[in-house]
Amino acid sequence: MKTNVLIIGSGGREHALAWKLAQSPRIGKLYVAPGNGGTRQVAENIPIEATDIDGLVKFAEKNEIGLTVVGPDDPLALGVVDTFRLRGLRIFGPTRTAAEIESSKAFAKNLMSEANIPTATFKIFSEYNKALSYVRERGAPIVVKASGLALGKGVYVCKTLAEAEGALAEIMVDYAHKEAGNEVVVEEFLDGQEISIHVFCDGKTFVLLPPAQDHKPIHDNDEGKNTGGMGTIAPVSWVSADTLKIVGEQVVRPTIEALTKCGRPFSGLLYPGLKMTSTGLKVLEFNARFGDPETQSYMRLLKTDLLDILEACVDGTLAELAIEWNSGFAVCVVIASGGYPDEYKKGVPLRGVAEAERVSNVVMFHAGTIFENELKTSGGRVLGVSATGNTLRDALNSAYEAARLIQFEGMQYRSDIGAKALSTT
Repeated sequence: MKTNVLIIGSGGREHALAWKLAQSPRIGKLYVAPGNGGTRQVAENIPIEATDIDGLVKFAEKNEIGLTVVGPDDPLALGVVDTFRLRGLRIFGPTRTAAEIESSKAFAKNLMSEANIPTATFKIFSEYNKALSYVRERGAPIVVKASGLALGKGVYVCKTLAEAEGALAEIMVDYAHKEAGNEVVVEEFLDGQEISIHVFCDGKTFVLLPPAQDHKPIHDNDEGKNTGGMGTIAPVSWVSADTLKIVGEQVVRPTIEALTKCGRPFSGLLYPGLKMTSTGLKVLEFNARFGDPETQSYMRLLKTDLLDILEACVDGTLAELAIEWNSGFAVCVVIASGGYPDEYKKGVPLRGVAEAERVSNVVMFHAGTIFENELKTSGGRVLGVSATGNTLRDALNSAYEAARLIQFEGMQYRSDIGAKALSTT
């Protein structure tokens, strides 16, 4: 029996999920709301915003949607899963209270503290002057985070006291991230490489995906402002099976148990971001959904039918499913608009996408694009150039060959995706 599927969201993550779901022999009609200029190639775009919960529910009921998949964080924080479940609709993702592990960094840090999950020492503030005094007392380097959802841009790694003072003013005085900055988390700076861990959960059972590594800052050598992610690699060859086992036992299991214990059972995709420090692994933060651009790499490696996995998470049958991955490596190089992550132009014509897609082992995932007689930019992160290869270097060579074929005014991308991993192998 075929299953009609609705994907909520409009980024590269949603394009990658749609691309993979379209390959399932059990897929019926596939919709993306609202989608982008690339999702229209593999699914039908529906003009409903990701935060229009009522509109999404009505569409799902009217079109006999058998499974809805939530991409971004905002609808989860608004309780889209709760609303769908109340109407008897199957949906992949955590409830509003379970998703608070992402929508409130303060909640997540307190949960980690209570459950003895390794993380940076921290303090939470809702008053600017008290936060400022604490930062001045502690000194730099230090990390300042808006507690709420800020499109991946609410984390400030401050190397000087002046940067930390500026970050606090931007978050709590200038209100740069709106109500996301009502509370801030100030925490110790952790040295070491960062890795992304993704975990399928059905409320009881969990399965770790291969480790990935994101590149958050806008410029090469991890310089400049944080973004939603400028590129990823997967797997990360220096992260051993033993390390992943430790992650499962010291981070994932206690997190799921702690959430269950406080009446917030988690099903869907749990994504702890980790720092591998000289004193052991530490959790930087949690996300309650697929990472973007990590998903663009993961979907290139996944062998098992994605629909089977998502339904197993929803139905509580994950323990019965063996998840398989293709060998080799997958990468994603994000091409962004000039000015991102600050102000940028929209509606800039795109050239070279078809040529880039002809490069061997490359699939282009669209993020901030729109099709209006021609393909144009519509967001900060515009395209994800994904590529696979037997080695990490092979995959990167293909991705960068394709990236060089893309042309639009002001475009920018990092030239060092995967460089840290290559230097450690």
